[in-house]
Amino acid sequence: MYFFLTHLSFLDLSFITSSIPQLLYNLNGRDKTISYTGCAIQLFLFLGLGGVECLLLAVMAYDRFFAVCKPLHYMVIMNPRLCLGLVSLAWCCGVANSLIMFPVTLWLPRCGYCKVDHFLCEMLALIWMACVNTAAVEGIAFILTVGIVLSPLVFILISYGYIVRADLSIQSFSGRHKVFSTCGSHLTVVSLFYGNIIYMYMQPGTSSSND
Repeated sequence: MYFFLTHLSFLDLSFITSSIPQLLYNLNGRDKTISYTGCAIQLFLFLGLGGVECLLLAVMAYDRFFAVCKPLHYMVIMNPRLCLGLVSLAWCCGVANSLIMFPVTLWLPRCGYCKVDHFLCEMLALIWMACVNTAAVEGIAFILTVGIVLSPLVFILISYGYIVRADLSIQSFSGRHKVFSTCGSHLTVVSLFYGNIIYMYMQPGTSSSND
């Protein structure tokens, strides 16, 4: 668990650092601009780290599932080699997602229009700036979103369904409290992270992200 938490902590610090310093700089004075290179770096990090976080939260749910539902086999199943492999897979898939969407988004022609209607160089805001038909790019983004964002969420919900069922079968209060203390912090992070994603991106209309 602490191995995964170490990666999650590093990931969140990096995720925040990719956007907040520029936001604070823009809020501090009249200059609301960002260089093209800075925008490109911000987009790459935002896509990559966001994808890694979705997958890492799913890996942590997998870890909690075995800790609660199969405690006697936990140390055998979740051995250091498997943990390292799962984390490496999460990082590789997140970076691969960024390597696909990053150039596709940046290479869209914008016909001189350079105002990003967002507080950071976010993918949808940059796609909506394009002066050409972006249906194909949005289709690719949707497919990757299903794989990187929605699939881990479904996996997390299924894992916690089994955890809740195992928790209800425990008779002692101390046993149930131990399960809650084991999973509570992870479930809180999942709720905050995915709650914001759902609120920002799963509303009808094109203005939802900006609002």
